[in-house]
Amino acid sequence: MNAPSLSPSAAAPVSGTDLLLWVAIPYICLAVFVVGHVWRYRQDQFGWTTHTSQLLEHRWLRWGSPLFHLGAFMVIAGHVVGLAIPDSWTEAVGITEHAYHTTAVWAGSVAGVTMVAGLGMLCARRLLNRQIRLGTDRSDKILFPLLSATVILGITATAAHNVFGAGYDYRSTVSVWFRGLFVLQPEPEAIAGAPLLFQLHALTAFLLFAAWPFTRLVHVWSAPVGYLVRPYLVYRRRTAPASASASRRAA
Repeated sequence: MNAPSLSPSAAAPVSGTDLLLWVAIPYICLAVFVVGHVWRYRQDQFGWTTHTSQLLEHRWLRWGSPLFHLGAFMVIAGHVVGLAIPDSWTEAVGITEHAYHTTAVWAGSVAGVTMVAGLGMLCARRLLNRQIRLGTDRSDKILFPLLSATVILGITATAAHNVFGAGYDYRSTVSVWFRGLFVLQPEPEAIAGAPLLFQLHALTAFLLFAAWPFTRLVHVWSAPVGYLVRPYLVYRRRTAPASASASRRAA
């Protein structure tokens, strides 16, 4: 693997298309994400579920679901570090840029492959099993292709530029643009010069944010985390009184 080359933010003037793609659309998607969750909670509070189909098929689900969720957790953690934390912070704690990129590329590749394997099993299960396919609602028909496109584009971008390519430092471009959105100081010029695969990955990710409140992804906020810290439940067999037992034996 070649060492990644540092790519400064693009200095070209911002066009109307750049403002639309990298400012307007992200903010619209984030607004839909927030307002959509409020609406879903008020209108369908008891519908925050994955609508499990385990009773219809469990062999593929037994492997696909853990792989997908484990890979998704690793991918999200990697994106939080790579997008939300500036490179100056990681260098301040002794993590060099080369060490960070080497770890990010290989750990991200493992996480991405794990997530794709699990997602592939879940999609194949839904397509090949007639009962599950007939039970697929409209939100799933939007979610699965959009989620697949987002994941595949991210893996392809990493492989094309940072595994087999000369290397691309997205932390000086894409990350700068991403953080700027949340502090209300958008810098569309920072991502306008990024490779096409990174741009497509970013756009599909924001479209996924917009679709999030209206799909089964809302169950993320209802994860049973409390089960990890709650006291154990002890079950004991209830013994019948001696008189009752004697009566039954006599009968």
